[in-house]
Formats: sequence, C-alpha cells, structure tokens
Amino acid sequence: MADYQRSEAREWARERLVGAVNCTIPSFTSDLRGINEKAIRHDVRLAKEHGFLGTLGVSEVNITLPEYLDFLRIVKDEARDDLVVVHHGSWSNLEQNLEAVRGAEEAGAELVLLSYPPNFYPESEQDVYDYTKAVCDATDLAVILFPMFLWGFSSRIHPSDIPVRLIRRLLDDCPNIAVIKAEGGFPSIMGIVECHRLFGDEVVISCPIEGELMPLAQLMPIQLSATSDHEYYGPMIPKIMDLLRKGDFEAVTDLYWQLHPARKIKSGLAATLNGGAFINRQAWKFQGWLQGYNGGPLRQPTQRIHDAQMNALRKGLVDVGLEPSMDPFREFFIGRNPV
Repeated sequence: MADYQRSEAREWARERLVGAVNCTIPSFTSDLRGINEKAIRHDVRLAKEHGFLGTLGVSEVNITLPEYLDFLRIVKDEARDDLVVVHHGSWSNLEQNLEAVRGAEEAGAELVLLSYPPNFYPESEQDVYDYTKAVCDATDLAVILFPMFLWGFSSRIHPSDIPVRLIRRLLDDCPNIAVIKAEGGFPSIMGIVECHRLFGDEVVISCPIEGELMPLAQLMPIQLSATSDHEYYGPMIPKIMDLLRKGDFEAVTDLYWQLHPARKIKSGLAATLNGGAFINRQAWKFQGWLQGYNGGPLRQPTQRIHDAQMNALRKGLVDVGLEPSMDPFREFFIGRNPV
C-alpha cells in the first residue's frame, strides 16, 4: 500500500517523483495462456539497473483484469521500494476502470496514470470532468492527469485536449491529482509550457517526450519524465535526468545530439506503427528487447511490427552507439525468458 495519505498526494509526488518512469509491458507464457512471472521479474530488475524511478504496468494489451492485478503484484514484489509502481488506468469503461484502480491500490501500486477509453465520447467539458473525478474519487492514490490527442477530445472539447480552465476545476476538486502528464495539443509544446506556468507550483509537471524534455528542462524546471518508452535508449534517459538536476546542460545537449539520429528514425516510424490513435505496444516491447528486456509474444488482437521497422529501430541505436541486441528477430517473438 502507498506510504502516504490521500491529502498528502501532491507533497509525496513533489518529493518522490524525481527521475524517469519507463513502461513494463506484460509478458506471457509461450502458449499465451498465462502471464510469465520470470519474464516480468526480468524486466523490472533491468529497469532498476537502468536507473528508472518507476515503471508503468501497461494494461493496453490483451489481458484480463485478474491477470493484470497479478502482474502488478509481481512488479511490486520485484520492485520493492526501489521503483514507484504506476497503475495504467486504461480499461474499457468507467465501471471497469473503477474496479481496476481499487484492485491496483491493493496490489501495491503507488500512482495512477488516468486514461480515457475508446468508447468514451464526451461532448462537453463537464463530461470529461465527471469521468475524471469519478476515477479520482475511487482511490486514495496520487493520480496523473493526462491531456493527450489520442483521446480525440480536441475537435469537440478544446484544441489543447483538456483546457486549462477544466484542469483548474479538477485540481480544485480532486486533491489527489498530483501530476500533469502535459502532452495536450501534441505535437505543440504549448501544453507543457501552459501547464508549467499555471500549475507548476501546485503539482508536478511531467514531460514524457525525451526530445522535448532535454531542451525545455534547460529553460524551466522539469523533475519528472513519465511515462514513456524510455527503455528504447536503455539507461540514457535516467542518466539525462540526473544531468539535468545537476544543471550540466552542456552534457545534456551533447547527449541530445548523440541520440538525434535514433530519435528521427523512431519519430519517422510513428505514423505507420501507431495507426488508429492507439500505441503499438508490440513495437514498444521490441524497442525494450533491443536493450535487453524480455520481449516475447503478445496475444491477439495486437498490432504488428515488421522487418523493415525492426531493422530501422535497431539501426537507429547502432548509429548512436547504444549497442542494441543483434540477436535474430525471431528471438524477440520467443522472449528471453520463455516459459
């Protein structure tokens, strides 16, 4: 259970959430009938070795809620107090999300990434407010509010996805909203600038996109980069966060340019990999596999990743000197810890 009270969520976040949070995608047995505990523990151990502050237990794969809660328990048991375990509040409807967040709290999660289901079609700011508040009211855990274009709000609600006047209401009425994952209006940086200017003294503002993090953090304080596929770069993003805290902007800038060829390749693949306004978790799992994470099969339905995309992602890491796995691609679909 979390070691803070609901009323202390913002103070806890300000003190504890300093660094980078990666993603742990569930791994499954070879017959896909159950979760693979050995592989999950492998990924959590490697995230600790890479220096991550915490890890998001990804739910946007074909996994049942009981399986997911078992997955979170394994993540928490392996993480101990070394990683903040983040629950992924991304389920099919509000009822399922309320059940999931209560179960996640019991399983040992310390933080919630609030998402909005594909079947949720708000037509007013009040609709978004009601959904968000219902989830926040259902848990004592600190919550990450997540303005993001993937929800499809911008054409009906506001171009920034969740406008600041609505964020203001939610911060006033939901004291456990402790973080804003500021991707509103992506790919514009105005969302994070606006949130920092208006709310940075109240809650932690997270910049999850490393290509924006490195320049922006030289101009305004950013203590958290959560949550994202940072494992693609191995231990580099935790290292960069440490350099930013020390104010070593020259070193950060050098690393920015070192990673730029891989960043351009990864960004160039985004449109084909992440079609349908849905993140390709198969691709994210492959990115982690390149840096030593388990990889392994996902259940249907899942998005695919093809040879051309795998070759490009690996080449990006080779070009920037990060020495990715050169194992045959077929090994990715088996995983490093098959059971």
